[in-house]
Amino acid sequence: MFGLIGHLTSLEHAQSVARELGYPEYADQDLDFWCSAPPQIVDEIKVTSITGETITGKYVESCFLPEMLATRRIKAATRKIVNAMAHAQKNGLDITALGGFSSIIFENFDLSQIKQVRNLTLDFQRFTTGNTHTAYIICRQVEQASAQLGIDLKKSTVAVCGATGDIGSAVCRWLGNKLDVQELLLIARNKNRLEELQTELGRGKIMGLEEALPEADIVVWVASMPKGVEIDSSTLKNPCLLIDGGYPKNLGTKINGDGIHVLNGGIVEHSLDIDWQIMNIVQMDVPSRQLFACFAESMILEFEKWYTNFSWGRNMITIEKMEQIGGASVKHGFRPLLLNGI
Repeated sequence: MFGLIGHLTSLEHAQSVARELGYPEYADQDLDFWCSAPPQIVDEIKVTSITGETITGKYVESCFLPEMLATRRIKAATRKIVNAMAHAQKNGLDITALGGFSSIIFENFDLSQIKQVRNLTLDFQRFTTGNTHTAYIICRQVEQASAQLGIDLKKSTVAVCGATGDIGSAVCRWLGNKLDVQELLLIARNKNRLEELQTELGRGKIMGLEEALPEADIVVWVASMPKGVEIDSSTLKNPCLLIDGGYPKNLGTKINGDGIHVLNGGIVEHSLDIDWQIMNIVQMDVPSRQLFACFAESMILEFEKWYTNFSWGRNMITIEKMEQIGGASVKHGFRPLLLNGI
């Protein structure tokens, strides 16, 4: 059985969802309450592959909220993630994906050092970040959505914002080696990591965001656009493809204009309806079929009986592993979300 560990986007969102799910005791509580709230299994899931095989899983709500990081409640945030992992393992889930901030917190705060949660020893082989499948799907979105817009990748300039992260670096490897884009622009805050990535790739220009955007035919955002950052849409190319790979997604509300196309990155559509409720809560356009690629990774691993931490560690994603999970993704009926009406 597979598992999904997730969280909601804000305190307000959490309160409204609590009412919908029948947890009135959570609905009117403040952030301090959510800091102490235990993880809950709130959804039972059934997924059928196009091969005919059916699997079942559970959604674990971690009760983590992004405000915990914004208000420096770091201990509460980290405790949320390890407690949710322990809850998943205790409930017999064989392979569980860490969705949204769960994997980021796990990596950034080195939670692999926390192996004991009360009387349970965490078995990290039971968990995956889902980042390999997310990186693969974003790359396929670049390839297929650019074709929708008539952008020739061999002649295009692609900027990757967040290039040195786990997903960003994997996307750069694929774009530089598999798709062989004409120009690859590398954008991130840490100069040393950028230089290391540039050396590894043997190509790519290190640039700042403001100077890179006017040059790019395609922009891949691996993280949400930071608050306070403003983009002048008139400086972007026409057409320009923006792939919003962050969570929560916010490019569509911040950048618009003629010839600018924003695509929700890292989202897949399944060929068959999935029996669950949780995607209604995160407001997917087609909640019975659309989901985050990281969540789909745990489903794929369950279908294939690959009970291992397929995506784990920072900047460990190889092209070979992306091809492996990508092949299994296609086999079981998952496909990248693309632009509508093109």
